[in-house]
Amino acid sequence: MPSPNPDQAVGRWGEQVAADYLSGKGYLIIGRNIRTPYGEIDILARLNQNLVFVEVKTRSSSSFGFPEVSISRRKLAHMEQSAMHYSNENEITGSWQLDVISITKRKGASPEIIHFENVKS
Repeated sequence: MPSPNPDQAVGRWGEQVAADYLSGKGYLIIGRNIRTPYGEIDILARLNQNLVFVEVKTRSSSSFGFPEVSISRRKLAHMEQSAMHYSNENEITGSWQLDVISITKRKGASPEIIHFENVKS
């Protein structure tokens, strides 16, 4: 298996940081990197009775802006379609929401994590 390119490595690192962050906040991680016809769900988690579909955006510096600025209306729509598809395929009847976690990797320091809860398209 070929080694990931640097952007993929940063993305995988960010997803692990986000999963650890969510676990520390009491979320139960149900799945990661779940593919749907509308895109990939980075993290699927549960908090109490609520299912949470999480998009993780990671950058290794802020020179191109904050990670969350890359979440366009189109990306939000794909996130929502992915969540609806997963919910339908798995007969999920309870409540769910879309979250975004923005992570900036900082040299020699802890990563900056910003959690945007219940985002809408």
